[in-house]
Amino acid sequence: MREKNIVWHHHQLSKEERSSQKGQKQCVLWFTGLSGSGKSTIANALEAKLYEMGQHTYLLDGDNIRHGLNKDLGFSDEDRVENIRRIGEVSKLFVDAGLIVISAFISPFHSDRQIVRNLVESGEFLEVFIDTPLEICEQRDPKGLYQKARKGEIPTFTGISSPYEAPATPEIHILTAEKSIDELVNMIISYLQEKGYLYASTY
Repeated sequence: MREKNIVWHHHQLSKEERSSQKGQKQCVLWFTGLSGSGKSTIANALEAKLYEMGQHTYLLDGDNIRHGLNKDLGFSDEDRVENIRRIGEVSKLFVDAGLIVISAFISPFHSDRQIVRNLVESGEFLEVFIDTPLEICEQRDPKGLYQKARKGEIPTFTGISSPYEAPATPEIHILTAEKSIDELVNMIISYLQEKGYLYASTY
């Protein structure tokens, strides 16, 4: 039962003031794609590049979050929805702090990603589709998960025994097959610059 005596306290500073101080516009870059698509690799490279440019960021990674905040959750449909909901709430807090949040999660279902989009204001959620063919993801298989899934050792695995709903109209569509990590990062940086998310004088 929800406590009736809990009251929302408004801050004196706005997120616009916090982000302006940092020379940027607050947003969450929501990386979605199959396991092994390169989400974490590209997200880490992007954060490093933004740091070099003097921007203020925070990176949320799926595996890392399950070591702490979401360590009580499994991989049932219900737990997956709750996993994304919690990450959305954390992302919202970081957006309110004026940061550029980089979130790297498979998040296979459109409805789950829409939950996060609805948590923040218009223009603050940027869906980044890391579009890598399944066969390439399987060839990489950095954690050996596809091999286990093919053997039936993982009952519900995205792309094999569980569907992946690709974004229909992502803000940023990254085709990874024939480009280097640097090229992919520069594509995202260019989008952020063109759309006015980056305006610090340090680059």
